[in-house]
Amino acid sequence: MKALFIGGTGTISMAISKKLLAEGHELWLLNRGRRNAELPAGVKSVVADINDEAQIKKLLENEHFDVVADFIAFVPAQLERDYRLFNGKTDQFIFISSASAYQKPLSDYRVNEGTPLANPCWQYSRDKIACEDYLLKMYRENGFPVTIVRPSHTYDERSIPLGVHGDMGSWQVAKRIIEGKPVIIHGDGTSLWTMTHNSDFAKGFVGLMGNLHAIGEAVNITSDETLTWNQIYASIANALNKPLNAVHVSSEFLCQSSDYDFLGSLIGDKANSVSFDNTKLKRLVPNFCADVRFDQGVRVAIENVLANPELQVEDAEFDSWCDRVVSALEAAAKAVKG
Repeated sequence: MKALFIGGTGTISMAISKKLLAEGHELWLLNRGRRNAELPAGVKSVVADINDEAQIKKLLENEHFDVVADFIAFVPAQLERDYRLFNGKTDQFIFISSASAYQKPLSDYRVNEGTPLANPCWQYSRDKIACEDYLLKMYRENGFPVTIVRPSHTYDERSIPLGVHGDMGSWQVAKRIIEGKPVIIHGDGTSLWTMTHNSDFAKGFVGLMGNLHAIGEAVNITSDETLTWNQIYASIANALNKPLNAVHVSSEFLCQSSDYDFLGSLIGDKANSVSFDNTKLKRLVPNFCADVRFDQGVRVAIENVLANPELQVEDAEFDSWCDRVVSALEAAAKAVKG
């Protein structure tokens, strides 16, 4: 199989790239080359800016691909560009959408590909919906061979997946656990969530590549494991070998008390209970099975983060905000109690 990935070295795509190379496929990466050195030998690198349409057209003018996948498209204009570049030059175009596009609030926590798409809380999700609409229009009207995949919360060994964190990533929350500080969990921690290891996502994704039954379809790729946020944070604390000092705070209060985009990331996503139905994926990819249990996968991630100081990015601003939220809640409780 000859595949071209736009991006190809991110949290989701790195595992797919490695899997394809290990299986002996011909993989081209079109990106700026920042993490290509982490890939095994054999990748064909096209170091360029995908937004330079004229340059990309010239670089690839004599190439045809079995699959083209864009991992860094977020708005319809980027897909319009991809259509101009790859219509007639690929047998399948895969777009990475998002499970956050599903309706909020959900009418049913059991989510499948038939669940309506609507998210009034998060522009990111609405943009993904608009991208899907455009690509399906190109499929219906012009036969553009699109496949849409919808990942949920996918993680790798480079960071610790969480619900509430600052702009600098999740390390500061882990540091708070290590230091015994209170850690904020949105809501009461009992809403349901799914964490998917990127190696499991890669198995589903590669199974859809070159799959004629996936053309014109949208497909969820997630783990089958459903966890509460209390269980997620407990697993992280256990992997750090530290007790968890959890403070539960309503998502609405978190939105109102900060400049972080918790309206989108919480109310529009993580604060909702979800359980994903992967029946469609398993019909299309019969051997798919998500093997990495969260407590196992997050332990590996934590060990890797602890072993690599460059992944331990501190966030003093978020740390201070957490302290202020906890102090405000304690003061409010005392004031109400009298």
